[in-house]
Amino acid sequence: RYVILSHRWGAEVGYEEMTGLMKMEKGEREEVRQRTGYQKIIKSCEQARKDGHKWLWIDTCCIDKRSSSELSEAINSMYRWYQNAQVCYAYLHDVDESVFPTERDRDKFSESYGWPEWFMRGWTLQELIAPKQVEFFNKDWASIGNKRHLASTLQHVTGIPWEVLRDGPAARRLSVAQIMSWAAGRKTTRVEDRAYSLMGLFRVNMPMLYGEGKKAFQRLQLKIVRVSSDHSIFAW
Repeated sequence: RYVILSHRWGAEVGYEEMTGLMKMEKGEREEVRQRTGYQKIIKSCEQARKDGHKWLWIDTCCIDKRSSSELSEAINSMYRWYQNAQVCYAYLHDVDESVFPTERDRDKFSESYGWPEWFMRGWTLQELIAPKQVEFFNKDWASIGNKRHLASTLQHVTGIPWEVLRDGPAARRLSVAQIMSWAAGRKTTRVEDRAYSLMGLFRVNMPMLYGEGKKAFQRLQLKIVRVSSDHSIFAW
C-alpha cells in the first residue's frame, strides 16, 4: 500500500543525490535541500503521513536512471504502478488559487493552452487515468479537489469522458483513435516519450531506445496493431 506522486518536472533531486545526501559536504547538501524538487519530496511525504500512509513513490528519486535496464523496466511498469497506488497526489505547481480552475485562462497559463501545465504533459495522461483516486494540490499543497468529484470539469479540460475518469478505462469501450486524441495536444521533453508514455494505456510493452526519435511512435503503432483489431488506428 503506497501513495504515488504525479507532477511537472523542474529542478529535481535524482536517485544518486537522494541516496548520497548524508555523504555530501554541508554546502552541497544544503544546495540540494533548497531545490524545489527536494521541497516537493518533503511536502509529499508530509501529506502522505498526514493521510495515514507509510510509503510514497516519486519517479524523480525512486528510479536509478544510470541503469538502462532499471529505467526500461520502470517505464514499462509505470502504468501499473500508478494503477496499484492507494491514491495519486497530482501537484499543480502553477495554481495559486484555493479552488480547482474551471475556466481557460490564457493570460495565466499562456504556454499550456490556458490550463495548468500538468494537463498538457505527455506522462500525466496515464497518471490521471490509471489511479483509482487522484487528489489535486495547488502550489502551497492545499487540496483543491479529487478526480471523482471533478470528473465533468476534467472532461472539459482533457476531452476524456467523465465515466473513464470516474470508473477507469473499462467503463466505456474506447477506440485506439479516441485514446490517441487525448494525447494529441500534449508535450514531452523527449520525442520518444510521446510513444513511451502511451504504452500503459494500450496495454503494450516495448524496449526503450532513446535516440530513435519518431521511430518510437511507429513501433508503438505496430505493437498496437499486433494486439488489436481496431481499425481506427488508421484513421489516426
